Amino acid sequence: MILTRDFVLSLSLAGFAFSLLSTPFASGQTSKAEKPNILFIAVDDLNDWVGCLGGHPQASTPNLDRLAKSGVLFTNAHCVAPACNPSRTAIFTGISPKDSGFYRNEQNMRAVLPDVQLMPDYFRTNGYRASGSGKMLHYFIDAQSWDEYFPAKETENPFPKHIPWGKRPKSLPRAGQWQYSETDWHPFDVSDEEFGGDYLTANYVANVLSVAHPQPFFLACGLYRPHEPWFNPKKYFDQFPIETVQLPPGYLPNDLDDLPDAGKRRGPNRYFDHIRKQGQWREGIRAYLASIAFMDANLGTVLDALDAGPNRGNTIVCLWSDHGWHLGEKQHWQKFTAWRTCTRVPLILRVPPGTTGLPQGTVAGSRCGQPVDLLSLFPTLTRLCGLTSPPQATGKNLIPLLQDANADWSHFAFTYMGEPGTVAISGKNWRYIRYANGDEELYDISKDPYEWNNLAEVKLNQSIITRFRNAVPRRFQPLAKPPASK
Repeated sequence: MILTRDFVLSLSLAGFAFSLLSTPFASGQTSKAEKPNILFIAVDDLNDWVGCLGGHPQASTPNLDRLAKSGVLFTNAHCVAPACNPSRTAIFTGISPKDSGFYRNEQNMRAVLPDVQLMPDYFRTNGYRASGSGKMLHYFIDAQSWDEYFPAKETENPFPKHIPWGKRPKSLPRAGQWQYSETDWHPFDVSDEEFGGDYLTANYVANVLSVAHPQPFFLACGLYRPHEPWFNPKKYFDQFPIETVQLPPGYLPNDLDDLPDAGKRRGPNRYFDHIRKQGQWREGIRAYLASIAFMDANLGTVLDALDAGPNRGNTIVCLWSDHGWHLGEKQHWQKFTAWRTCTRVPLILRVPPGTTGLPQGTVAGSRCGQPVDLLSLFPTLTRLCGLTSPPQATGKNLIPLLQDANADWSHFAFTYMGEPGTVAISGKNWRYIRYANGDEELYDISKDPYEWNNLAEVKLNQSIITRFRNAVPRRFQPLAKPPASK
């Protein structure tokens, strides 16, 4: 079945309980809500391979780039954890992994944190309507936190339907049980509408943005690409002819030589070795670039609807990625590392004039190089909306940097690994990694953005490394386990 835009619209309106067609706001009248709306856009597994961050010279992201030009781009933003589940849990709860004990993908958020109030529900209790589509949490919706969702929140399945994949694997043979089944890529010769998936998410969100509403909204848009599998409509692969595909600019064959033992163990993995043995390195890079391009096209659908509709002048836009991704850098493929390739993520905030917490709004085209992490999103958005941040939201408020991208900023950005005690700390010009066994790495990012030269043992840097050591948290909660059943 071809998934037409009209079909998507009927699905969207059927599942969206604002009674749009029966309110005066549906006719195009601008909402008079005192509080600003929030459009909260998550992109899955996107590193800095976007045009405005320059991570790869062939990355094609015109829509993400135009959003950056209309707001504040944080060029030194880092994930809270280099894995989907702990990263998204920290963002939606406002609680750092070191305080929650939530470090890994295999943990269950509601089993570990059964009573914590998530961001959308917090806004609901303060007069907002919370809706969304696509992956925001780790493969579940948490129905109790939303008014409506697409697909329906009761299903606890956040993914709209997509074209059947057929026989698998498509391109990359399985090397063993250790290989994640979704590590694969393939172009499907279909339209975006026929492909479905993120296309349906983007159109649902676009339809919500196309009409005015009687109360402020918290609207979440979870774009799944470039998460694996890197299956996309063929036209996005065609943008990157295989003979022209460039290897990652951060790749260095002997990059592990100066690392401590803990770093050397973290670097090489079986994925990168298997992909090269199969002669699929460039094909994998091409598929990742194609996935980014497909994501960006769907992002364009959302931004076009916002900019052409009645909500642009009263909607905060926040775009983020949950973590980065290796494509051979440090001899690694996937995520789960503390290096900048994996921790640096796109973060863009656009705040309209007249917003309670920032009356002047953001200055279009601002670029902020101060170190920030995504734990800041919960407290920043609440304060922008004139709300008191909940006590659990301990991240740093970014409003001073939204006011002035060059403002003084004495804070570090923290990224927590899968085992308590391993942490990456990002400053403005330096990055520090401390492993749980005490091993250390130190990099001068201003001169070495790919972290090729570990300077932890250089005597001239002892005052710098001491400052980072002093910033390491004194206590890490142990890996949380679900409470015993009664």
